[in-house]
Amino acid sequence: MLGWEPGRVPSHKRFRLWVRQMDRALGDFYNWNKVKVRYCDGASFSGYRESEVQNGTILFFRGQRIWEAIMGELLQKGLANSKEALLTGCSAGGLATFIHCDDFRALLPNVATVKCFADAGFFLNEKDISGKRFIQSLYSDVVQLQDVGNKFPDCLSRMEPSQCFFAEEIIKSVTTPFFILNAAYDFWQIRYILVPAESDPEKAWLRCKQSIQHCDSNQLQTLQGFRNAMLSSLSEFKQKKNGGMFIDSCFAHCQSMDGYTWHSPNSPRINNKTIAEAVGDWFFDRKETKEIDCPYPCNPTCYNVDLSQLSR
Repeated sequence: MLGWEPGRVPSHKRFRLWVRQMDRALGDFYNWNKVKVRYCDGASFSGYRESEVQNGTILFFRGQRIWEAIMGELLQKGLANSKEALLTGCSAGGLATFIHCDDFRALLPNVATVKCFADAGFFLNEKDISGKRFIQSLYSDVVQLQDVGNKFPDCLSRMEPSQCFFAEEIIKSVTTPFFILNAAYDFWQIRYILVPAESDPEKAWLRCKQSIQHCDSNQLQTLQGFRNAMLSSLSEFKQKKNGGMFIDSCFAHCQSMDGYTWHSPNSPRINNKTIAEAVGDWFFDRKETKEIDCPYPCNPTCYNVDLSQLSR
């Protein structure tokens, strides 16, 4: 319980201490206005194709238009007067945060503090266990279907459109201060990038994909290689002075959406710091925040999801 003695007006020094204690207990952003944007377009609000005929059906992909319409309405409702703003999202929303970060910054006054925070949006362009690039093939279909390539003109001069849809490439041109939160053993990426169903017809990885505690020594070695690939992909971003990171060694996906993993007595910690504390330190420029965990199973504070329990 935090507060001051009833009937007494606290000194300025005591009051400032109380405010700092309250912020630490509740988190820096507990009293902010929050807007949740529903994800519905299939390409992280980046598609812009007038029409596409698929099996005789005319499809329209206007994710970019949806983004612009939502931002336009929010600006009218008060966003334009913000002194501080944080664009964030998880999973496909995390990828959308990478894609639209600088656009978001450009909408707000120069005097405003504007930053971006992506949770579980740093999808790796890695080969699966069969040696194929399943995720790049999937991205290629999405980029072509929705005409996403036009969103990345600088990248297109260097590589094919599907590669430009990965956060590793997008972040190279982002100038707005950015924070990346990712589990080194992101269970979604393990299930759909490292070991998609097509690469494991015998289902030898089924139990491991459901819970990291069920992985055998060879599978754990493969997972450690995936973690190493993630850290290697983040090495350039790590040098950015305005960048922040929290890469824990948990078997998780989207850790900022739940108060249990975001900021609670049982939240995952690196160097005794929760995700919320790390993001707060970075956003408010209290200290440089680039937290990288040691390899699994070193962190006893991790909340490791057991998907076998969820499917029962």
